[in-house]
Amino acid sequence: MSKKKLFFQEENIAIINDDVLTTSAIERDSIDLIVTSPPYNVDIKYNSHKDDISYSDYLEFSEKWLRQCYSWLREDGRLCLNVPLDKNKGGQQSVGADFTSLAKSIGYKYHSTIIWNEGNISRRTAWGSWMSASAPFVIAPVELILILYKNRWKKTSGSKKSDITRDEFMNWTNGVWTFNGESKKKVGHPSPFPLELPKRCIKMFSYVGDTVLDPFMGSGTTILAAAMHGRKAIGLEVDKGYCKLAQQRIQNAPELLQQKLTLE
Repeated sequence: MSKKKLFFQEENIAIINDDVLTTSAIERDSIDLIVTSPPYNVDIKYNSHKDDISYSDYLEFSEKWLRQCYSWLREDGRLCLNVPLDKNKGGQQSVGADFTSLAKSIGYKYHSTIIWNEGNISRRTAWGSWMSASAPFVIAPVELILILYKNRWKKTSGSKKSDITRDEFMNWTNGVWTFNGESKKKVGHPSPFPLELPKRCIKMFSYVGDTVLDPFMGSGTTILAAAMHGRKAIGLEVDKGYCKLAQQRIQNAPELLQQKLTLE
């Protein structure tokens, strides 16, 4: 990994302040698992990203970063991609289906889709035509986690050491996950996802000691979860302010502080 854009490094954690589309900081065929939630293009007010481009431009942007990630994955590397089921702001779009098709056209293999039932019906702002067949809107309070992989689904690289419990395996292999979203105010980021989401993906789809990447690191939730569970964690983030936020979360995380005390 190039040190040119390295923002922060501590033991098995690295934060890179760079653009996913142009970075040369990550080596090809070096990543075991990518867990990420890209910008949704629903006009969220990020510091350094325009989130209201046309849908065709959004898919073009998505195709570019998905290609980058494909080159970074090992042959048995996996991608857990958190995206909306669909989009109705600015016109109905089948986001989940379009991302699946886009990824397959690049070369990713499809494994499955997990439905994340976050129960957030507060997003509902309109019903279209009220109590009429004229033009009703259907809005599902769920998001998707697309499970994709590079060339081989069977994992042959890595430590072969799993840390998932029997109950976790039984519960999480059910493809409907129900837990709440994360508070924007609590984290200090306009679109954070809860720690539970990357934790489940990391424990299910990687071994202890594997390298986990989030190319849209944001507030650092994925790399925090990876570090908590004994993985090497790399976060890529274009905005320096979010890099600082992620660094602070990592340095102040009680779980990681306790790990350090235990090791000492």
